[in-house]
Amino acid sequence: MIGLLVVVAALVALIVLAYRGVSLLILTPVLSTLAVVFSAEGHALARYTQVFMGDAGDFIIQYFPIFLLGAVFGKLMEDSGSAESLANGIIHWLGSERAILAVVISGAVMTYGGVSLFVVAFAVFPIAAALFRQADIPKRLIPATIGLGAFTFTMTALPGTPAIQNAIPMPYFGTSPFAAPGLGVITALMMFGLGITWLHWRARQLAAEGYGDHPDADFTPNRELREKAAGEGFDLMELPVDEPARQRPGFIIALLPLLTVIGVNLLFTTVVIPRMDTEYLAEPLYGETSIESVRGVWSVIVGLVCAIVLLLATNFRRLGNLKQTLDNGANASLVPIFNTASLVGFGAVIASLSAFVVIRDNVVGLGGDNPLISLAIAVNVLAGMTGSASGGMSIALSTLGDTYLEMAAAAGIDPALLHRVTAVATGGLDTLPHNGAVITLLAIAGLTHRQSYFDLAMVALVGPFIALVGLITLGTLFGSF
Repeated sequence: MIGLLVVVAALVALIVLAYRGVSLLILTPVLSTLAVVFSAEGHALARYTQVFMGDAGDFIIQYFPIFLLGAVFGKLMEDSGSAESLANGIIHWLGSERAILAVVISGAVMTYGGVSLFVVAFAVFPIAAALFRQADIPKRLIPATIGLGAFTFTMTALPGTPAIQNAIPMPYFGTSPFAAPGLGVITALMMFGLGITWLHWRARQLAAEGYGDHPDADFTPNRELREKAAGEGFDLMELPVDEPARQRPGFIIALLPLLTVIGVNLLFTTVVIPRMDTEYLAEPLYGETSIESVRGVWSVIVGLVCAIVLLLATNFRRLGNLKQTLDNGANASLVPIFNTASLVGFGAVIASLSAFVVIRDNVVGLGGDNPLISLAIAVNVLAGMTGSASGGMSIALSTLGDTYLEMAAAAGIDPALLHRVTAVATGGLDTLPHNGAVITLLAIAGLTHRQSYFDLAMVALVGPFIALVGLITLGTLFGSF
């Protein structure tokens, strides 16, 4: 009983203190060590150096290339003007009369191509504000509109997305970024349909309110916001404030790198890697692994590298200070990966405690004979508790991944279905008010939780949860496809 109370207290402390802005790099080792001490199971130092650091280090070894290349790619898209050009082009194509749809699609196209959520929010908001003002749509709906395109189906459901939420399950289940593509597309359509229906209904309901009296002044982040946003993969220290006007690339040129990420990713996953001789991976030099464990990561890495090279080739003259852009992108990858790795280490220490066996058995038993239900609940709850989709997923998979894989094998469930359920499950409770992406988006829009969080929660929390139920139902009835 004492052990259970200690584990719960450690998780509660993690939520409260992280919300108050305490760095996860400090919180996670301290809280995990205190959990060991108060559980009276001994060997606190050994669990820190061998368990916490061991699992955190393994995570960094596995995913650092994706974090690094993704951050550099996003920074190049931003500094070259490609992100803004994409947003402008999509909105111009759809027209101001379809302001909500235009903002959602512009955000979706960019995030599906690998542009970070923050870059998307910063690039799209000024255009969204102008469109919503012109159409007299309440400004309070802008965060939900951007969130639907950037925080939901492109992050977790669409097959092939280079988002880290789609990458983390790959080595655990031996899957690729295109796991369960049919189910992923259907789930994405459910999220999109529910979200866009809600936004249009709310726009009609609040029509009398109009856009409102909002100055839409330039956004300047404060220190507290920088710290909270960093935990979600954003680097507000690199925010371009009062940047002079510059020549942007054309729409097609801006779109090509995004198509390259997805196209090369698919090509390597389905054609190139299956034809490669990879038996050498079983040698001790390469960690005695298999192609199933690295295939997905390799595909994403090659896709991002090709897209970066294309960006440099087509935008070299637009990148005034290429060295600074590359440095900023590389630096922006460090805090997110170390934060997530620290959460993995925290989860590993908690999982090593005897009390965790009780928690594991209860969580695993929640779905009865269907491990998909239990997996979805575990990932969703942990994502909500940590305020991080990737963090919650990492804790769940590092502690229970092997268990769910065994359960799936016994039940005849394709690991690809486990992958897609895990990814989609991260995109629900992670959008609670303390989430860094939520805080950042509201700050960029100059709105408060009271003004906009309800609608943001409906499209980025309730909608994805309903879609998750639909995914589990379809997967249970028809299997993976």
